[in-house]
Amino acid sequence: MNFPKPRCLIFLLILGAGWVSPVWAQTAEDWFLMGNRLMGERKAEEAVKAYEESLKLNPNAGVAYYNLGLAYKILERFEDSAGALEEVVRREPDNLDARAELGTIYNYLERWEDAIGQLNIVVHRRMDDAEAHGNLGWAYFNYESDPPFKILTIINLEKAIALFEAQNQIEAAEATREVLSEALARYGETPGP
Repeated sequence: MNFPKPRCLIFLLILGAGWVSPVWAQTAEDWFLMGNRLMGERKAEEAVKAYEESLKLNPNAGVAYYNLGLAYKILERFEDSAGALEEVVRREPDNLDARAELGTIYNYLERWEDAIGQLNIVVHRRMDDAEAHGNLGWAYFNYESDPPFKILTIINLEKAIALFEAQNQIEAAEATREVLSEALARYGETPGP
C-alpha cells in the first residue's frame, strides 16, 4: 500500500512510541498481549495503558486485572494496585496468587488488618508459601490494635525463615530473621534454638 507521507509518518510515530498500529490492537486479547510484552520490556506505564484498553473491551478478564495490579505495583501506585487486585479477588475468590499480592499491597498501604485477612487465607491453603508467611508475620508485627498477635507474628516469621532457607533464598531468610529479632525484642522473648 502507498500511504501518503503524513499518514506514514504518524504510523511510524505510533510504532516508535511503543504502540502497535490501531489496526493490530483491536481485540481485548491483543491489548492484553501487548501489555504482557511491555511488562517484559519493563515498560510498566505503557503496560498499564494496554491492560486498561483490554479491560475496556473485556471487563470480565480477571487475568487482565491481575496483570494491571502488578504493573501498578511496579509503578508504586499501591492504591491503584489494590483496586485492580480487589477486583480479581471479587471475581475469583479462590485465586491465591491475587490474594497474596493483595496482602502484600495492603502491607505497603499499612492496612494491616486487611493484609492479615488476605494472607491468612493464602497460608492456610498454601502452607509452603514463604513470602506469604513473611508478609503475614510483618502484618501481625505492625498490627497495633488489641489483641497483640505476638505468637502468630513469631510463628509466621519463623516459618517464613525455614521456607526461605529450604528454597535457598538466603537474602530473604536474613531479612525475615531481622524482623523476627525486632519482634522478639519487642515482645521480650528470646530466640529459639
